[in-house]
Amino acid sequence: MDRRNFLSTSSIVLFTSTFGCRGTQKATVLDPTDADAIASHEAGAETWKPLIDEAVSRLTGRQIQEIQQASAVGMPSGKKRICFIGVENRSAEEIGDFKEQIYEHIDTLLSNSELFGSISRRYVDAGLRDARLRPDDLFMPKNQQLFTQTMQKMNQPFDYMLFAKITSGTTRDNKKYQRDYLLTLEMVDINTGEFTKESATLRKMYKKSLM
Repeated sequence: MDRRNFLSTSSIVLFTSTFGCRGTQKATVLDPTDADAIASHEAGAETWKPLIDEAVSRLTGRQIQEIQQASAVGMPSGKKRICFIGVENRSAEEIGDFKEQIYEHIDTLLSNSELFGSISRRYVDAGLRDARLRPDDLFMPKNQQLFTQTMQKMNQPFDYMLFAKITSGTTRDNKKYQRDYLLTLEMVDINTGEFTKESATLRKMYKKSLM
């Protein structure tokens, strides 16, 4: 074997193994006008933000109509104090840290509206722990009463409970599939048991490359 060719080949292999397989990671700060990146394998910011904005907008829009109707017949109206219980994920995907962002985004939009007053999540979590209840337990009348009393003792009374649920539906077509994401907001009146439900949907297509 030619020694010079052997050394040259060895040098290339050594260089490739040392430097060629190492990637560098870079980041760019996005401006508010920049579009969100589109996740290739699951839902990301491009999915959740529009869903939240639309669902909350529909919920507040309906409440505005109800307040206007109440005012027309002389019924008192004012800010509705909401206890946002949490976000339930029943979709085909693990949403990871987006679950916290979804909660905070919804809670912030509601708190910034002129219709609602929101209870801090720290109080909500503390109330559930103190009453030893899970969110699903709150649909039982006795559990709901226990939770309401617990929150009142903490000086955090409320008029409505709010639940958020994420679901999905998948349509497959060979190497591509469409996933429909649905975000549902359900607001329950603790005094009457009546509920208001609004939702928003977004469709996303996923394709597998040939490589």
